[in-house]
Amino acid sequence: MSRLWVFIASLLAVFSFGSTANAQTLPDSGSCSGSFVNPITDVCWGCMFPLSLGGLDIWPSGRADTNNPDLPICACGSPIPRIGLAVGFWEPVRLIDVTTKPFCFPNIGGVKLNPGLDVGRGYASAQSQIGGKGQNTAKYHVHYYVYPLLYWLELLTDFVCFEKSTFDIAYLTEVDPLWQDDSLTTILNPEAALFTSPIAQAACAADCTAATARLPLNDLFWCSGCQGSMYPMNGNIGANMSMTQSTRLAAERMVYKMHRTGLALGTMGSKGLCSKYSMPIIKKSQYRLQQVNPTPMVSGREACSPIGASTTLPKAAKMYPVKGEDVGFLLWRKRNCCVF
Repeated sequence: MSRLWVFIASLLAVFSFGSTANAQTLPDSGSCSGSFVNPITDVCWGCMFPLSLGGLDIWPSGRADTNNPDLPICACGSPIPRIGLAVGFWEPVRLIDVTTKPFCFPNIGGVKLNPGLDVGRGYASAQSQIGGKGQNTAKYHVHYYVYPLLYWLELLTDFVCFEKSTFDIAYLTEVDPLWQDDSLTTILNPEAALFTSPIAQAACAADCTAATARLPLNDLFWCSGCQGSMYPMNGNIGANMSMTQSTRLAAERMVYKMHRTGLALGTMGSKGLCSKYSMPIIKKSQYRLQQVNPTPMVSGREACSPIGASTTLPKAAKMYPVKGEDVGFLLWRKRNCCVF
């Protein structure tokens, strides 16, 4: 984890001047809470499974799996292809912060920086008057980290399927104007207007049921199941039922945004055996979300539930007022890979 400490020290050095120069001009946005993710005690290692070889589960699991290639043998490369084994597994690859406090990083120990940018504080469960009726809304800042945990731990040093990279913050929504404004967000998702009809939104009920029972419906890409709509592709939550629901929705929208901008790729199915591939329209079944802050969920089927699954199941709500409102998620990704 030495790379992590080097990264944090670099961040503090970069932002230290802005923090000193602007301490009197920026409003206090509240304290930040969080903790480093312990790779032993805070990770649901059962979420790696099932492990498959072709269409056969060689290490079964009670968690639903995506479709795997039927044949256990695969071939990659040209002009002379290499023969290998078609392996399928789930890997922890990203961390996601969701917070109402700008530049608050729950997953790296609750560090809070002040770079001198007044981007405004988010909010949750705030009452707004729309058409004369009270409605709960929310607004979150989100951070997206590169976090190839299996490669770091060197569990299988010669396993070519692991993502080989270093810890990094890949995205900060505080410096993204598209994340702050619904109108600007349509630059990335102009199709959003097509899915605002009552019929399109009603279809999300089916996605909620499917995601809770097994896997989300990839054809209903505009739905985040029980959490609501994937649009607008930002942190403005129009229907905040609870912080558990709305923070998951903000995290799920961030994953979709990463796909739309080309910063996340497809890794599952026969198409992903030899290399990652472009996936601008997210296939939600490729992911599982595990809460790691403020309280890690490390056991049970709901510990790493699919995108859009219900948050009202047992042990699903693990937040608490004040210090328990800065949330962190570990993103698990399905990987099909040809192992030589």
